[in-house]
Amino acid sequence: MKTAADIAADAVRGAYVDQQALIRSRFAARRLRLQQRRHYSRQSGQHPAPFKGRGLAFNHVREYQGGDEIRHIDWRVTARTTQAHTKIFEEEKERPIVLCLDQSQSMFFGSRHCFKSVLACHCAALLAWSALDSSDRVGGLIFDNDNHREIRPRRNQRAVLHFLHSAAEFNQRLNAKRQEPPQLPFATALEELRRITRPGSSVFVLSDFQRYDDNAERQLHLLARHNDVIAAVISDPLERELPGKGQYPISDGEHRLSLSVTPKLQQRYRQQAQQRIDALQHSLRRGGIHYLALSTNQALTETLDRELRLV
Repeated sequence: MKTAADIAADAVRGAYVDQQALIRSRFAARRLRLQQRRHYSRQSGQHPAPFKGRGLAFNHVREYQGGDEIRHIDWRVTARTTQAHTKIFEEEKERPIVLCLDQSQSMFFGSRHCFKSVLACHCAALLAWSALDSSDRVGGLIFDNDNHREIRPRRNQRAVLHFLHSAAEFNQRLNAKRQEPPQLPFATALEELRRITRPGSSVFVLSDFQRYDDNAERQLHLLARHNDVIAAVISDPLERELPGKGQYPISDGEHRLSLSVTPKLQQRYRQQAQQRIDALQHSLRRGGIHYLALSTNQALTETLDRELRLV
């Protein structure tokens, strides 16, 4: 079991992302293997479909039934059992990987090893490289408070590099001094994501979900009807638990205040944070969406390697 020191050594770091680090994460991504999902697209590919038919992979042998193709009869099994048996093949289908990366202002925060925005970029890079190694098409959508950029899914290294370059570009725009309210609602970004996502895709939404509302819930649930959606919820320990009792200076880079933390405030803060998590998990469950918790104080690769086996 890893110690706190080991986790700290493996943790993503920094307030801004390093594009070269995203590219180098391809080596770490080779450990990950995205598991098969429930939905599949109509194009041929590398992943087994849940239905059987004439395809690339042999599945099993069963007794011959009326209507089976004679050319699929397994003559060896037939001779051994004296009963006609036919080969059943498993059709393989493609599973595009679509990444929805949130780089809005609320993601520009972190109290431990890195900011949430940086963690989300590294998570997207690991998923993209892992998908490419599995011969999946990779693409997605990156958005901030005002704009979004679409990267159509492609099965080549150029598509991944384009996505990572765009992620780094959006990340570098983040600024703690920004005061304007968001112009691009979370729901609008998800609606755009639905437009570019073909049925049968695996969709990863990497966000802190702080702008998640009824409209965003509707768009996400619609997306999950024909795709497997994984909500990678990015958080920081300070969003769940206040520090110990005492006086703490806080600043937004321009203004400076003092926060008095008491046991009563700690408890109320903890309860409210847990209520938000419970409400989000309940909403995701109703839509058949998998909840994946990621935190800035965890080792990202280890968490993904463990959690993706359960998706």
